[in-house]
Amino acid sequence: MAEKFLEIAFTDSVRKAQEHYFGSSQRVHAAEPADPLTEDEITFIHSRDSFYMATVSELGWPYMQHRGGKPGFLYVTGPASLAFADYKGNRQMISTGNLAGNNRVLLFLMDYPNRQRLKVLGHARVEDARRHPELVTKFSTPDIQRIVERVFLIEVVSFDWNCPKYITPRYTAAEVEQAILPLRRRIAELESQLKAKT
Repeated sequence: MAEKFLEIAFTDSVRKAQEHYFGSSQRVHAAEPADPLTEDEITFIHSRDSFYMATVSELGWPYMQHRGGKPGFLYVTGPASLAFADYKGNRQMISTGNLAGNNRVLLFLMDYPNRQRLKVLGHARVEDARRHPELVTKFSTPDIQRIVERVFLIEVVSFDWNCPKYITPRYTAAEVEQAILPLRRRIAELESQLKAKT
Protein backbone atom coordinates (compact mmCIF):
# COMPACT_ATOMS: atom_id res chain seq x y z
CA MET A 1 0.00 0.00 0.00
CA ALA A 2 1.43 3.38 -0.98
CA GLU A 3 2.17 5.73 1.93
CA LYS A 4 -0.46 8.35 1.14
CA PHE A 5 -3.11 5.66 0.64
CA LEU A 6 -2.26 4.33 4.12
CA GLU A 7 -2.55 7.78 5.64
CA ILE A 8 -5.94 8.38 4.00
CA ALA A 9 -7.44 4.93 4.54
CA PHE A 10 -6.29 4.13 8.07
CA THR A 11 -8.42 6.58 10.02
CA ASP A 12 -8.86 6.38 13.80
CA SER A 13 -12.01 4.29 13.32
CA VAL A 14 -10.18 1.89 11.01
CA ARG A 15 -7.29 1.50 13.46
CA LYS A 16 -9.79 0.83 16.28
CA ALA A 17 -11.38 -1.90 14.15
CA GLN A 18 -7.92 -3.40 13.52
CA GLU A 19 -7.24 -3.40 17.27
CA HIS A 20 -10.61 -5.00 18.00
CA TYR A 21 -10.10 -7.88 15.55
CA PHE A 22 -6.33 -8.33 15.57
CA GLY A 23 -5.11 -6.88 18.88
CA SER A 24 -3.05 -4.14 17.26
CA SER A 25 -3.24 -1.57 14.50
CA GLN A 26 -0.93 -0.57 11.69
CA ARG A 27 1.15 2.53 12.28
CA VAL A 28 0.61 5.42 9.93
CA HIS A 29 3.29 8.01 9.28
CA ALA A 30 2.85 11.39 7.64
CA ALA A 31 3.17 10.92 3.88
CA GLU A 32 4.02 13.12 0.94
CA PRO A 33 1.01 14.98 -0.56
CA ALA A 34 0.72 12.40 -3.35
CA ASP A 35 2.17 9.09 -4.55
CA PRO A 36 3.14 9.26 -8.23
CA LEU A 37 2.20 6.33 -10.43
CA THR A 38 5.05 3.97 -11.28
CA GLU A 39 5.58 2.11 -14.54
CA ASP A 40 3.66 -0.87 -13.09
CA GLU A 41 0.51 1.18 -12.50
CA ILE A 42 0.81 2.99 -15.83
CA THR A 43 1.14 -0.26 -17.79
CA PHE A 44 -1.81 -1.79 -15.93
CA ILE A 45 -4.04 1.26 -16.47
CA HIS A 46 -3.24 1.35 -20.20
CA SER A 47 -4.26 -2.30 -20.57
CA ARG A 48 -7.71 -1.96 -18.99
CA ASP A 49 -10.91 -1.82 -21.00
CA SER A 50 -13.08 -0.91 -18.01
CA PHE A 51 -13.07 0.30 -14.43
CA TYR A 52 -15.47 1.24 -11.65
CA MET A 53 -15.62 4.80 -10.35
CA ALA A 54 -16.88 5.74 -6.89
CA THR A 55 -18.04 9.21 -5.85
CA VAL A 56 -19.87 10.53 -2.79
CA SER A 57 -23.09 12.57 -2.83
CA GLU A 58 -23.71 15.72 -0.83
CA LEU A 59 -25.80 13.52 1.50
CA GLY A 60 -22.74 11.36 2.18
CA TRP A 61 -23.90 8.33 0.18
CA PRO A 62 -21.37 6.48 -2.00
CA TYR A 63 -22.16 5.84 -5.66
CA MET A 64 -20.38 3.39 -7.96
CA GLN A 65 -20.45 3.58 -11.76
CA HIS A 66 -18.90 1.41 -14.48
CA ARG A 67 -16.88 2.98 -17.30
CA GLY A 68 -15.70 1.06 -20.35
CA GLY A 69 -14.00 1.46 -23.71
CA LYS A 70 -11.17 0.12 -25.80
CA PRO A 71 -7.98 -0.76 -23.87
CA GLY A 72 -6.20 2.51 -23.18
CA PHE A 73 -9.36 4.65 -23.02
CA LEU A 74 -8.24 5.69 -19.52
CA TYR A 75 -5.29 7.93 -20.34
CA VAL A 76 -2.28 8.45 -18.07
CA THR A 77 -1.43 12.09 -18.74
CA GLY A 78 1.37 12.43 -16.20
CA PRO A 79 2.89 10.73 -13.14
CA ALA A 80 -0.12 11.81 -11.07
CA SER A 81 -2.89 12.51 -13.57
CA LEU A 82 -5.48 10.58 -15.57
CA ALA A 83 -8.20 11.48 -18.08
CA PHE A 84 -11.03 9.77 -19.90
CA ALA A 85 -13.86 10.70 -22.23
CA ASP A 86 -17.36 10.15 -20.87
CA TYR A 87 -19.93 8.95 -23.40
CA LYS A 88 -23.65 9.52 -23.82
CA GLY A 89 -25.52 7.38 -21.31
CA ASN A 90 -28.63 7.19 -19.21
CA ARG A 91 -28.79 10.96 -18.51
CA GLN A 92 -28.79 10.52 -14.74
CA MET A 93 -25.58 12.58 -14.22
CA ILE A 94 -25.03 11.17 -10.71
CA SER A 95 -21.22 10.92 -10.87
CA THR A 96 -20.94 14.34 -12.51
CA GLY A 97 -23.28 15.90 -9.95
CA ASN A 98 -21.51 14.25 -7.03
CA LEU A 99 -18.14 15.55 -8.21
CA ALA A 100 -19.50 19.11 -8.34
CA GLY A 101 -20.06 18.91 -4.59
CA ASN A 102 -17.16 16.67 -3.56
CA ASN A 103 -14.32 16.12 -6.02
CA ARG A 104 -12.97 12.99 -4.33
CA VAL A 105 -13.02 9.90 -6.52
CA LEU A 106 -11.88 6.29 -6.35
CA LEU A 107 -11.19 4.19 -9.44
CA PHE A 108 -11.27 0.41 -9.08
CA LEU A 109 -9.52 -1.42 -11.93
CA MET A 110 -9.75 -5.20 -12.32
CA ASP A 111 -7.77 -7.75 -14.29
CA TYR A 112 -9.81 -10.90 -13.75
CA PRO A 113 -7.70 -13.36 -15.77
CA ASN A 114 -4.52 -12.42 -13.86
CA ARG A 115 -6.37 -11.82 -10.57
CA GLN A 116 -5.06 -8.30 -10.06
CA ARG A 117 -6.82 -5.18 -8.83
CA LEU A 118 -5.70 -1.58 -8.47
CA LYS A 119 -7.43 1.19 -6.53
CA VAL A 120 -6.67 4.83 -7.34
CA LEU A 121 -7.66 7.76 -5.11
CA GLY A 122 -7.83 11.23 -6.58
CA HIS A 123 -9.59 14.53 -7.14
CA ALA A 124 -11.65 14.82 -10.32
CA ARG A 125 -13.09 17.62 -12.36
CA VAL A 126 -15.51 17.32 -15.26
CA GLU A 127 -15.28 19.42 -18.42
CA ASP A 128 -18.17 19.83 -20.86
CA ALA A 129 -17.21 18.42 -24.27
CA ARG A 130 -19.11 21.23 -26.04
CA ARG A 131 -16.83 23.81 -24.44
CA HIS A 132 -13.63 21.79 -24.78
CA PRO A 133 -13.52 20.04 -28.17
CA GLU A 134 -9.72 19.95 -27.88
CA LEU A 135 -10.05 17.60 -24.87
CA VAL A 136 -12.44 15.36 -26.80
CA THR A 137 -9.88 15.11 -29.62
CA LYS A 138 -7.07 14.45 -27.17
CA PHE A 139 -8.82 11.80 -25.05
CA SER A 140 -10.94 9.84 -27.52
CA THR A 141 -10.54 8.15 -30.86
CA PRO A 142 -12.28 9.56 -33.98
CA ASP A 143 -14.82 6.73 -34.10
CA ILE A 144 -16.37 7.70 -30.74
CA GLN A 145 -15.89 11.48 -30.59
CA ARG A 146 -19.51 12.11 -31.65
CA ILE A 147 -20.80 10.40 -28.47
CA VAL A 148 -18.46 12.12 -25.98
CA GLU A 149 -20.35 14.47 -23.68
CA ARG A 150 -17.76 15.15 -20.98
CA VAL A 151 -14.11 14.65 -20.16
CA PHE A 152 -13.01 13.64 -16.66
CA LEU A 153 -9.61 14.89 -15.48
CA ILE A 154 -8.23 13.24 -12.34
CA GLU A 155 -5.34 14.31 -10.14
CA VAL A 156 -4.04 11.12 -8.52
CA VAL A 157 -3.42 11.26 -4.78
CA SER A 158 -2.44 7.63 -4.21
CA PHE A 159 -3.05 4.02 -5.19
CA ASP A 160 -3.15 0.52 -3.74
CA TRP A 161 -2.71 -2.95 -5.18
CA ASN A 162 -4.83 -5.66 -3.52
CA CYS A 163 -3.93 -9.29 -3.06
CA PRO A 164 -5.41 -11.82 -5.54
CA LYS A 165 -7.36 -13.72 -2.86
CA TYR A 166 -10.95 -14.50 -3.76
CA ILE A 167 -10.77 -13.04 -7.26
CA THR A 168 -12.48 -15.51 -9.58
CA PRO A 169 -10.74 -15.48 -12.97
CA ARG A 170 -13.10 -14.31 -15.72
CA TYR A 171 -12.38 -13.95 -19.42
CA THR A 172 -13.75 -11.81 -22.21
CA ALA A 173 -15.01 -13.40 -25.43
CA ALA A 174 -11.87 -12.09 -27.19
CA GLU A 175 -9.60 -13.67 -24.54
CA VAL A 176 -11.41 -17.01 -24.83
CA GLU A 177 -11.16 -16.87 -28.63
CA GLN A 178 -7.42 -16.21 -28.40
CA ALA A 179 -6.97 -19.12 -25.98
CA ILE A 180 -8.80 -21.64 -28.19
CA LEU A 181 -7.23 -20.48 -31.46
CA PRO A 182 -4.50 -23.19 -31.35
CA LEU A 183 -7.21 -25.81 -30.78
CA ARG A 184 -9.22 -24.55 -33.77
CA ARG A 185 -6.10 -24.73 -35.94
CA ARG A 186 -5.33 -28.28 -34.76
CA ILE A 187 -8.92 -29.39 -35.41
CA ALA A 188 -8.79 -27.92 -38.92
CA GLU A 189 -5.48 -29.70 -39.53
CA LEU A 190 -6.86 -33.06 -38.37
CA GLU A 191 -10.04 -32.63 -40.41
CA SER A 192 -7.90 -31.90 -43.46
CA GLN A 193 -5.88 -35.09 -42.84
CA LEU A 194 -9.05 -37.15 -42.50
CA LYS A 195 -10.46 -35.69 -45.68
CA ALA A 196 -7.26 -36.55 -47.55
CA LYS A 197 -7.55 -40.19 -46.48
CA THR A 198 -11.10 -40.60 -47.72
